[in-house]
Amino acid sequence: MPSLLDHSSERIHYMMLHHTADTKKRRRRRRKEPHCSSSSCSSSSSSWRSAAAAAAAQSQSQSQSQSQCCCSPGPGPGPLLATSSLSYCCPGASSASRPAPAVHLNTLLVALALLLLLASSSCNDLDRIGVAAAAVPPRKMARIQRHLGRINRPAARSIQSADGDIIDCVAPHKQHALDHPLLKTHTIQAEPPQVPRGGRQASYLTAAAATATKTNGSSSSSRGRKAWQTWHHGGHCPRGTVAFRRTSTEDVLRARSISLFGRKKKKKHVDGARAANAPDVITGNGHEHAIAYTAAAGEVYGAKATINVWEPAIQESNGFSLSQLWILSGSFNGSDLNSIEAGWQVSPALYGDSRPRLFTYWTSDAYEATGCYNALCPGFVQTSSRIAIGASISPVSSPGGPQYDMTLLIWKDPKLGNWWLSYGGQLVGYWPAELFTHLSDHATMVEWGGEVVNTRPDGVHTATQMGSGRFAAEGFGRASYFRNLETVDADNSLAEAPFDAIQTLAEDAACYDIRKAYDDDDDDHHYPGGGAGSGSGWGTHFYYGGPGHNPACP
Repeated sequence: MPSLLDHSSERIHYMMLHHTADTKKRRRRRRKEPHCSSSSCSSSSSSWRSAAAAAAAQSQSQSQSQSQCCCSPGPGPGPLLATSSLSYCCPGASSASRPAPAVHLNTLLVALALLLLLASSSCNDLDRIGVAAAAVPPRKMARIQRHLGRINRPAARSIQSADGDIIDCVAPHKQHALDHPLLKTHTIQAEPPQVPRGGRQASYLTAAAATATKTNGSSSSSRGRKAWQTWHHGGHCPRGTVAFRRTSTEDVLRARSISLFGRKKKKKHVDGARAANAPDVITGNGHEHAIAYTAAAGEVYGAKATINVWEPAIQESNGFSLSQLWILSGSFNGSDLNSIEAGWQVSPALYGDSRPRLFTYWTSDAYEATGCYNALCPGFVQTSSRIAIGASISPVSSPGGPQYDMTLLIWKDPKLGNWWLSYGGQLVGYWPAELFTHLSDHATMVEWGGEVVNTRPDGVHTATQMGSGRFAAEGFGRASYFRNLETVDADNSLAEAPFDAIQTLAEDAACYDIRKAYDDDDDDHHYPGGGAGSGSGWGTHFYYGGPGHNPACP
């Protein structure tokens, strides 16, 4: 049976659409009523009630009217959460003893939002949500709830994950992606895409085989397991639905504004001479990178790589650290850059924790106004009931221990032209061709690597880690890696990225660096070969990362 939260956003949106005409009439009919109170109103949930009262008081001050606290002692196990009139009440209070509510609509909306959050939150969550909500003006809170109503759709099933996430299982045709103006007539692709042929048959989502000789010549006998998604321990979405991480009020409150929630900071442009080398990353806006990229311009139809997953430390609350693929086309120094991105990231500002999470991003105008992370705006069409974008990945790699990695493949379906994402061999969804200008045809460059934000806290370089937080020279088991770099050609075939055709770049190698290498199938004594059971080498690959602030990186 659907919970109260399943339809919360729709209810709030309905109220907002239908209240305007009656607002002035209600204000004229308002009359002052005596304020009732009782000690029976206190309970273990007093903190969220206080938050609701504070929000109500703020709204009442604006409208110069008094609210009604219908609360009187009576028999029963404890205070009710709410009545149909949306006022907080205790059991035993008869309807005759309760005056008609005279509450400003914004107060009702805030109170309703708190109650809806209460339905699926723990007591600790209530304290945190209540304090946050009390500090937010009612009008802004109402706007946040309307925004959440557009993102979070009614679920056929909701799954509570051990990491605190809620995963909603939503009917495909109800997802937020289809609200994009360019997708109003879009039909979700039901026909499976044509998966690229050939390439190294590296195993998907398996830990790199550690029974091999490391770069320093020492031997390791540990063996890893899959890097998967934490919410799977709590259940699975039924067939015929798609899995979404539910966005919370707190997620939006951490953003600089509602309009910027889930969007990257606008890129800054630099001179063409520098931009020509690695156009998407030399931006001068505080972002630093360690990347490999295809040097020769040409037609590219996709890319693939296997990345080990870590949990890098983030120094600033608004910082992040990510490892990803970029599929690029367009004018790198203009406003028409098209980019498709996917990988893992740690972003306390976006997710509220320090767990590595699967993410996607897209833009068709150089990050000016289009695109966003994950499903936080219309665009990316989700098709999987098993993979939730934005959900945390576990387990993760550890220094000197098992190395957990994931394989990502992004490619253009040659038949329908949509750009598909595969995570560990599982189809996740696609970016419709209608979203793009240049990428509606093909890409011209691929990049693989890491990125962090350096805001120079206290006037020194950030200590936010990239990858494992160790430099490339530490090699397997300690440094982060991308292995088996491949690209997709016009014939929808995977081909190994030639070692000589791959260039590397790091803005400041004293903070974060990168080292590329090649591992032949028949010569694996320098680097551990392949994924567990794959029987193949790493081909073109690289180690990258670093600690950020250190004596050589002041």
